[in-house]
Amino acid sequence: MRKLDTRTIVVASHNAGKIAEIADLIGPFGFTAKSAKELSLAEPDETGTTFEENAAIKALASSKASGLPALSDDSGLVIDALDGAPGVYTANWAEREDGSRDFAMAMHKVEAALAERSATEEAQRTARFVSVLCLAWPDGHTEFFRGEVEGFIAPAPRGTAGFGYDPIFQPLGHDRTFGEMSSDEKHGWERGDAQALSHRARAFKLFVETCLEA
Repeated sequence: MRKLDTRTIVVASHNAGKIAEIADLIGPFGFTAKSAKELSLAEPDETGTTFEENAAIKALASSKASGLPALSDDSGLVIDALDGAPGVYTANWAEREDGSRDFAMAMHKVEAALAERSATEEAQRTARFVSVLCLAWPDGHTEFFRGEVEGFIAPAPRGTAGFGYDPIFQPLGHDRTFGEMSSDEKHGWERGDAQALSHRARAFKLFVETCLEA
């Protein structure tokens, strides 16, 4: 495993919500982080069929273009009753014809798909959020960190916090959706808990343990 020996990195994303979450996670470690959007780096086509492949595409593109290490995230919602969909196509389910993204529409699409399969009970609506972080260097070296959190799809969106599908995902052991939790609660930091809660926080914890800690 290669250690990160600089405190300047690129967050390989143009997604405002994702950039904000990674900034929240990485800030306490003293990093200077600029996003690919802020640096006007081109968005590569995500042609992979796995979270790892898409994360690598984004991280390598930003690292090679900037000359700095780059951290990317590819994440998605995996729903058992939908045979793993939307999965790596989670963002695509929110796309409109004009290229914009409408997650209210996407959440409605999820509920309609579950209804088609008569998945109305909590036990039939099991799901997990998956996050794969990729840290890439300009020489092409990559490290991967995967985090998952189990839960189920709530019968209706609840909460306005977070972003994306957060209002319909309720993690196991909790009575609120991610959309009803503060950033600290969602990541698990508020309790000072060694067990991070969110998928992205769990992946980030592995990244810290592998690449930052001595």
